[in-house]
Amino acid sequence: MSIQEISNQEEHVISAVQAMTNAFHAGDIAAVMASYADEATIVFEPGKPVSNRPEQEEMFLQTFSIKPHFTYAGHEVFVNGDVAMHLAPWTMTGTAPDGTSIEQSGLSVAVLKRHPGDKWLIVLDDPHGQHAMSGN
Repeated sequence: MSIQEISNQEEHVISAVQAMTNAFHAGDIAAVMASYADEATIVFEPGKPVSNRPEQEEMFLQTFSIKPHFTYAGHEVFVNGDVAMHLAPWTMTGTAPDGTSIEQSGLSVAVLKRHPGDKWLIVLDDPHGQHAMSGN
């Protein structure tokens, strides 16, 4: 694979992550879930991976209630054949049910797999990648 092809695949990976983020902002659960492979594992809380698809959907629906908005401080992507790793520092703002502003930040670590039609789907998603550095 040439450097240009790798660059194109990196862009496809970033686009896949951004499409999921845009669907998340829109509260579009069908589009969010379509961004993930059926066998995906998602870490909604540090150290607590969730592999059950209905439970994942429920967790996303609960998160929509705070109307979260994510911004990324950059993207780093590594592609090896049909597997990619995406790293991105993020900041999230939202509003709690009582009207209180919420702001959090972290490091997203995601593994994606290329599926037929050159479609990249997330198979592992840990938005709390920074947690490993806390020693917990």
